[in-house]
Amino acid sequence: MSASSLNALEKRTAVSLACVFAFRMLGLFMLMPVLAIYGTELEGFSPLWIGIAIGAYGLTQALLQIPMGWLSDKFGRKRVIVAGLIMFAIGSIIAAMAESIYTVTLGRALQGMGAIAAAVLALAADLSRDEQRPKVMAVIGMCIGLSFAAAMLLGPMIAASFGVSGIFWLTACLAVLGIFIVLTVVPTAVNRAPKGDTSASLNDIKNLVKHPQLVRLNLGVMLLHLTLTAVFVALPAELIKDGLAAEMHWKLYIPVLLLAFVFMVPMMIIAIKKQKEKMAFLVSIALIVASLMSLSLFGSSALIIGVCMLIYFIAFNFLEATMPALVARISPAGQKGSAMGAFSSTQFLGAFLGGIIGGYFAQVSDAQTVFAAATLVGVIWFAIAWGMEVPPKSKLISLLTELQGEKENFDPEKAAEKLANDLADLPGVLETTVVLEENRTYLKVKESEFDLQQAKAVAGIV
Repeated sequence: MSASSLNALEKRTAVSLACVFAFRMLGLFMLMPVLAIYGTELEGFSPLWIGIAIGAYGLTQALLQIPMGWLSDKFGRKRVIVAGLIMFAIGSIIAAMAESIYTVTLGRALQGMGAIAAAVLALAADLSRDEQRPKVMAVIGMCIGLSFAAAMLLGPMIAASFGVSGIFWLTACLAVLGIFIVLTVVPTAVNRAPKGDTSASLNDIKNLVKHPQLVRLNLGVMLLHLTLTAVFVALPAELIKDGLAAEMHWKLYIPVLLLAFVFMVPMMIIAIKKQKEKMAFLVSIALIVASLMSLSLFGSSALIIGVCMLIYFIAFNFLEATMPALVARISPAGQKGSAMGAFSSTQFLGAFLGGIIGGYFAQVSDAQTVFAAATLVGVIWFAIAWGMEVPPKSKLISLLTELQGEKENFDPEKAAEKLANDLADLPGVLETTVVLEENRTYLKVKESEFDLQQAKAVAGIV
């Protein structure tokens, strides 16, 4: 298998986890272009409360991503993901039955308690090589983007026929479908790091939160999602002002999002192959700033809005794929779940703040003020990102390992844990992942200290 392409495990991981993420995000995205329009029927409606309802999900997500990420390090990724999807479904049902904006906000907050982003991204990182991880994250990001495009089409159609509650009922069904995919399709893996680095203690989490490079990435994803949420508090109403009916907004969104993916691919190829990751990162932030500034100054027609959003989403897609891959590369081997938890917490905190800020400025001023505030956020992010450092890549070793034991009492997961722990203790081994379905073990190693023959002996390979 070429080092420049995804292997079978990485493809299965990318597609299955992307579907779980996309099904979950589809329901959330469907709400963004319609709540400000169809939410007027809810008791207690106001632009500010619309912003709070959109952002409430982000607040509870932000509070729980680190605990859920830590739990995934300690008890396993799949258990945490399934539990989170169950909570997400419960919140969706409560919001679907709501008659006031306040109960919708409560349902959104409960949805956010199903904080699985950290566990999903950590599992994707567990099952991918350093050099292929941006591609796996890009597949996940691409499916999220496609779900965004689908949401722009389906959201107004469903809301027009069934109201906002119809979107929440569909969201609950998609959560159940996500649970089915996790239990039947997503690969099962046991991941271990060397002793002393197996799971994050409270002190470790503090160190992760204070790590200078992780801080830049965490603040970056927070500011990115702040701009996204704030923009979509005001954008739908601007399109309606220009004469584009709500049910027709998909005619602008879908071409923009599809073209954004097409133009994002060359950026990613150049960044990875030419080792220009930092330059591409900074250019993307500059594109975010340029697009938002143009929206603020000239965004009075659907055509101009479409061009600005195309530029915005080219950059957005690249950054969405790049940042979690960098977090996984920087974080200690056994603490990826906790690191992804901190990353996801700030991401959803950004969504919460974006809803509040966008709702406030939309209520007291106008859409152009919302876009101007988002532009300022982008400028601040560019200054923060200027000092970022891209870490070197490690080497991944693949070993075909057949787990064995007494037939009557044989437990594959326990055998995998023992093998993973034994291999993690070897010199030069940074991380061990045993994939049960493939009878294969992946070692992330420091080449200068690693002895392949010693690893084969531990794994029982002749």
